[in-house]
Amino acid sequence: MTMKNNELFQKAQSARYLALELAHNANESHSGGAMSMADVLITLYANYLNNTPQTQNEVNRDRFILSKGHCCSLYYAILAEMGFFTKQELLDNFAKNGTHFFAHASHTLPGVELSTGSLGHGLPVSCGLALGSKRSGLGFDVYCIVGDGEMDEGSNWEAIMMAAHNKLDNLCLIIDKNQMQALGDTKDVLCLDPLADKLKSFMWNVVEIDGHDYDQIISAFDNFKNCKGKPTVIVANTVKGKGVSFMEHNLKFHYSAPTDVELMKAKEELL
Repeated sequence: MTMKNNELFQKAQSARYLALELAHNANESHSGGAMSMADVLITLYANYLNNTPQTQNEVNRDRFILSKGHCCSLYYAILAEMGFFTKQELLDNFAKNGTHFFAHASHTLPGVELSTGSLGHGLPVSCGLALGSKRSGLGFDVYCIVGDGEMDEGSNWEAIMMAAHNKLDNLCLIIDKNQMQALGDTKDVLCLDPLADKLKSFMWNVVEIDGHDYDQIISAFDNFKNCKGKPTVIVANTVKGKGVSFMEHNLKFHYSAPTDVELMKAKEELL
């Protein structure tokens, strides 16, 4: 069943808070970059991705790869929202020794296709999956989220060339362009702009959106579904720490877990 915009927003806010709970309880980091992708990811899982707890083992299921695997707290929260495992199971086990709920995405968990964390690997693997889908005739789609800081990696640009050459129109890359990375603003670390123009020159179908506007997100995914002969990239302009006022545009939360007081304030703003 397709979710309406208000339902998607509520799910995204709930997932944001759950991700913050995980970071707080485990004293883990990367909350800012996790929260920036919530709106895009919940829309994908709720309305487009053919991959559910019931279909996760079918060979023709769609694949999703979180290349920015350090932001798995939000990914896990979305998987819990969609029923791959329970929220309580996630809260009880995240980042604890002896469990599979690692602090970077792990393929040992239900719904997770690839263990990630070493940046620059998710898109190349996604290209291989998309090519395999076409050559085998299975016909599934492949979606991949990368961070904008991750676009510093040369392996991504090799994959971008390969995908265009092979006309992988079943591949949708989403760039979470929150304009910040570990060491500062992306424009200061290694400027990517004009990013959309660069991607167009590589013969991709490029859709640039506000990554927190549900109408634009839905339109972008529809555009991908209707595009033939080219891979699609959605450049999602987002806000690091989106949804909590004191976390937005704040590099501190790339590294820091929320304190007790900060978690309480975040809950007031999100729920």
